[in-house]
Amino acid sequence: MRRRTLLAGALLGTAAYPVLATGTASAADPGPSVTRKGSTRLDAQALFFVSYDGLVNNNSFQKSGLLTYKGYQYAAWYTAARNAVVARRALGATTWSTVTLTHRLKVSDSHNVISMGVSRTDGRLHLNMDSHSDGFFYVKSVAGLLDNPASTSWTSARFGAVQTTLDGLALTTQFTYPQFVPTPEGRLQLSYRVGISGNGRNALAEYDGSKWTALGEWSSSTGTYTSEHGSSTVRNMYLHGIDYDVKGRLHSFFTWREQNGAVMCSGGGISNHDTGYVFSDDRGRTWRNSAGAVVGTTGGSDKVAVTDSGLVVDALNADHSLMNQESQATDSAGLPHAIISYVPGRFGQCTTNYVNDRTAGGRAFHLRKNSAGSWQKTEIPVVLGSSQRTKLVLDKYDNAYAIFPFGRIAGASKASGHTDWTVLFDGSGLNAFGEVVIDELRVKADNTLSFMYQEKSSGTTPSALHVIDFALPA
Repeated sequence: MRRRTLLAGALLGTAAYPVLATGTASAADPGPSVTRKGSTRLDAQALFFVSYDGLVNNNSFQKSGLLTYKGYQYAAWYTAARNAVVARRALGATTWSTVTLTHRLKVSDSHNVISMGVSRTDGRLHLNMDSHSDGFFYVKSVAGLLDNPASTSWTSARFGAVQTTLDGLALTTQFTYPQFVPTPEGRLQLSYRVGISGNGRNALAEYDGSKWTALGEWSSSTGTYTSEHGSSTVRNMYLHGIDYDVKGRLHSFFTWREQNGAVMCSGGGISNHDTGYVFSDDRGRTWRNSAGAVVGTTGGSDKVAVTDSGLVVDALNADHSLMNQESQATDSAGLPHAIISYVPGRFGQCTTNYVNDRTAGGRAFHLRKNSAGSWQKTEIPVVLGSSQRTKLVLDKYDNAYAIFPFGRIAGASKASGHTDWTVLFDGSGLNAFGEVVIDELRVKADNTLSFMYQEKSSGTTPSALHVIDFALPA
């Protein structure tokens, strides 16, 4: 393992609004804007319970709970009766067709989300659901279901049996955070965590249109991390996302969570620290740091570890309640962007209750790599008012949009170097509980920002689940 060091010269200071390099957008390109197109209701009585400060139908780290493919949009959720449901509509339609699957949510845990993916090689829809450091449930559709949706019926007969393996491939008995990732050539990869919070490893599997193959683990849980308060020898890497860019490079931002709370100033905080970044140019087999040095191999003996050099692109100790699994995106030049959030030092150097402190003083930051290869960060001037996560979207002009808890939207233009953040929609009238689930593929399909949200409720009283659409600049 290599000595843990910061990426030399890559970091800015901690000023709230650092000066960024000017973007390369044309002066004629429009800036960010959102125009409300309409909304639809998926379920008047969707399952509602609060767990880990979130909802099982709207945990923003699921990829994807909402997606678009070949002119149709697909959504998945749990009903009040705990049944898994998958629905579709033609883009622009006001009604959804639903299929109720045989699986029912086994436990009231908001981690146990439903994630969907499309394998373009055979036109199947894949669903992975209901797991948190234990076994998963997997369903796939018949081949070709998504290729000709207008002429293909949407019935339960189009979906196979619920499985506890990937067509016979058993991955792990401690499975969490499924994220389906389509490769540029049409294969489908599945990213997941092996192990538990504070002691886990990231891994990949791949579907080639005929079978699933386990590629193996690529991050390490071992090595010593030492803060000014103490040390920890076990951890897990939390991904902000895992995405291919327009050139075929696979990107992932992450934070580390230490198992030993001795690294924090207070036991009421959260032991996440540092924002890191890695990429792969060989479909996730080999991982490199921002400077291009190899730092790990999937399925190999050398995995990405906290002791590797050049991983950290924004340094932060474990005293500021840094959120895990926030958000990321790549722009039209293949450059990586992320949203991270924490309690800045001006509100104190030690959070003692991460939910309360993030709600009172938490702020989100836009972190990006510019064309010169430097990492730059801008604070978004919006009070979080929540402990939860913010999502990031880039439009076709590379303007950036942050979708905050409660459905609020802020935007910044590429022309300004993404420094002119302003609120574009304040969430009025949504009555959204917190995090929202973004349709990342629809932005690319028809310049529409579409997200799923659930209305506030209390206890276990079901509430309405909606999808709202905003037109982005044409």
